[in-house]
Amino acid sequence: MNSCIRMKIEAETELMKIEPVTYAEIDLQALAGNYRRLKALMAPTVRMAAVIKADAYGHGAVRTARTALNEGASFLIVARPEEAFELRLAGIAAPILLLGALPPENAREAAEAGITLSVNGFDDAHELSSRLGGASVKVHLKVDTGMGRLGFSFNEFSADISDALRTVRSVASLPGVELEGLYTHFASADAAEEETAFCLTQFDSFSRMIRILEKENLRPPICHCANSAATLRFPQMHLDMCRVGIVQYGLRPSEFVDVAALGFRPVMTLRSRIIYLKEVPAGFPISYGSIWKSHHPSRIATVAVGYGDGYHRCLSNRGEMLLRGKRVPVVGRVCMDLTMIDVTSVPEAAVGDEVTVWGVEGSETLSADEVAAAAGTIGYEMTTGLNVRVPRIFKE
Repeated sequence: MNSCIRMKIEAETELMKIEPVTYAEIDLQALAGNYRRLKALMAPTVRMAAVIKADAYGHGAVRTARTALNEGASFLIVARPEEAFELRLAGIAAPILLLGALPPENAREAAEAGITLSVNGFDDAHELSSRLGGASVKVHLKVDTGMGRLGFSFNEFSADISDALRTVRSVASLPGVELEGLYTHFASADAAEEETAFCLTQFDSFSRMIRILEKENLRPPICHCANSAATLRFPQMHLDMCRVGIVQYGLRPSEFVDVAALGFRPVMTLRSRIIYLKEVPAGFPISYGSIWKSHHPSRIATVAVGYGDGYHRCLSNRGEMLLRGKRVPVVGRVCMDLTMIDVTSVPEAAVGDEVTVWGVEGSETLSADEVAAAAGTIGYEMTTGLNVRVPRIFKE
């Protein structure tokens, strides 16, 4: 064995023996339950596609993928080629749809790995076809109905269907290319109820295109448009497949979509520990810039988590954590590796106590969504932003 590889294996083995101070607990039971709730919302003929890009939104791609497939997912969806190949190297043989770009020189490798590719129009598909070298690949053609990112345009401003028909027909006729799917992406499915008109307009455009393709005998087998919010709110948008993203992890697409009320449970709990405690007098400054000072004699705990782990610095003086079932405030600036909390209200707090940074602690929940709101962002960014130094511990 190569000496460098041996040293790496030995180092990783030793690291596995170290009890992590800060870690993300992934509740696979909660994840499985969320998939069952999603399946119950869909007709038996509708496929469920689990979106596991960005390491399954920070939850661990391989274990999440296996759980999704065990609970009836038909497709796995990723954004980068390396994410797709990671799943194949882990022995996962299920259909994988790559939403993002693939370097043309890797077309044959992707085809041989059985990865389904996205194309944004004829030029994309033609370049792909020319690089296959005799191999064949399934593709899903992206239609831009109003998101404005990727795909050829067909929306409320498109009066002429001829260009769209020409694109679909041309892609379907390319050698080595099997047009399996057609899809679009909504810009506002998670908006306030009174502001979802544009989402409905996008769906109308996509539906119109599907109807025309059916008349021309060009409709691909899998047409899909529903993201998490549309899956929950608009059953008519399920079509042939739903792409479930953030909701599978028990988090909300936006403040206007209450997933907890529908029984979805958070899958990730971020935990750390108190590594130091001190009593401070009134007027005592805490952390960089002295932006917080105690109003009275206080007990301050130092927790081994910071922005180097993915706990946002903008939670300084704004965040909360759970300690022994009680909420305690973050005080002072969040540091790279450490954050201070005021535990005066928890007199029994001790060094070594576990702290829930976000997630579930007994009957209490401080969701990543709630922490994100305090940070002025969204739950997606909290879980995907966890640093690689935070190990994921899977709870069966």
